[in-house]
Amino acid sequence: MTKPLSWQWLLDHATAKRLREEVLLAPLEHILHPSQIRLKSIGVFSLIGQPLFYWIWSVWLPQPYENFWLRCGMALLGALLMLNRFSSAPSSRSTQHLFNAIAFIELPLFFSWMYVMNDHNAVWIASLATVVLCYFHLTDWRIAAAGSIAAFLIGTTLAGAMTPAGTTQPVAHLVVLAFAWLTGMMLGLSGANLRRERLSHSLTTIGIMAHELRTPLSTAGLIADAILIEAKRQPDGPRAGKLEKLAQRLHALARSMNHHIDMQISNARLLQLSQYQDRISARELVDEVIAAYPYRTSRELDCVDVIIHNDFWFRGSHTQFLRVLDNLVKNALHSLQASSSVLNPGDLRIEVGSRQSEGRITISDKGIGIDAASLQRVFEPFFSTDQGTGHGLGLAFCKRVILAANGSIRVKSEPAAGAVFTITLPVDRQVAATQ
Repeated sequence: MTKPLSWQWLLDHATAKRLREEVLLAPLEHILHPSQIRLKSIGVFSLIGQPLFYWIWSVWLPQPYENFWLRCGMALLGALLMLNRFSSAPSSRSTQHLFNAIAFIELPLFFSWMYVMNDHNAVWIASLATVVLCYFHLTDWRIAAAGSIAAFLIGTTLAGAMTPAGTTQPVAHLVVLAFAWLTGMMLGLSGANLRRERLSHSLTTIGIMAHELRTPLSTAGLIADAILIEAKRQPDGPRAGKLEKLAQRLHALARSMNHHIDMQISNARLLQLSQYQDRISARELVDEVIAAYPYRTSRELDCVDVIIHNDFWFRGSHTQFLRVLDNLVKNALHSLQASSSVLNPGDLRIEVGSRQSEGRITISDKGIGIDAASLQRVFEPFFSTDQGTGHGLGLAFCKRVILAANGSIRVKSEPAAGAVFTITLPVDRQVAATQ
């Protein structure tokens, strides 16, 4: 039995596939261009702008309706974005939800209310149309499209119930609002396409660079193999030991460079992943990372101690979480090397356990630790405690991956006392029930 033509077109047509990917599958950008200074600037604008416009519309250019306490409430609501708890973590779930709620209330809902309370006059239809366009420039176009319509219906209904006349919407005003809404949606859609195209081009460039870098790295590996073979042919030679160490160093260097290339590709691709639905076993994940890590010496491998209290399953991107644990292990080993040239078993511990609906992976080391000033910034992009070689993207990448899986990561550390990174993840109840 053949499917209807319209349904088949939705499934197979290139344009329909692109539309489906754009509307349904593309990840939501709750905050466009998220940053601490952007969130604080919006909070300051709300805190100052609301009282200022109250004065303009009540004293300088009086309007039929103004409400001082309502304006104060809007100002304080926007000021929440100035708190470090939210502004310092613009990619966290709580900040995104708070931002969406504040933007929805302060922009389309509040202005729809004021529009009706001011008898649908020219000042407020212009203000409402402008706010609709602003809304599309603050959040994802799909959120703005649905939110502006819902806010207009809610705001006008509530305000209409409070006005004695209960006047209807002027048709001309509805046309203006529809034009502003369509314009905002087109601008938002084109902006989202532009950002994804730039990301795609960046990934292509990174892929080309990675390919060009891996070629000489492969050559270095072959040279290391040749040196190692030569050293084995003359095991009693005066330079056999040095040649073997040189070959091992070349292999370690090639593995390390390949590790960094994979990290940067994963970091860039994270922005393209729309869903994180892999079912991951924490124990298997840790075993895979420990087995594949490019240890520089046998002492590094021997210092790693894995403790499985009880395994748990969670949902996320398997590839990305491999990079997360790999990066945390790398940082811990670097910290140990910086603190002492002698590595002992248990200097790096990885523990896996769960309690009820919460699973934890803990990575602790006995390295040099992190000072209090740096501890507050370790998850910021481009901030690194290793000023020599650190790029400052590793821990920021780790945090983004974990947040995308509805988890969290925190760190405890003191100078010369090591560091403890704790990853908390929601247990996949469906998998847990079948175990």
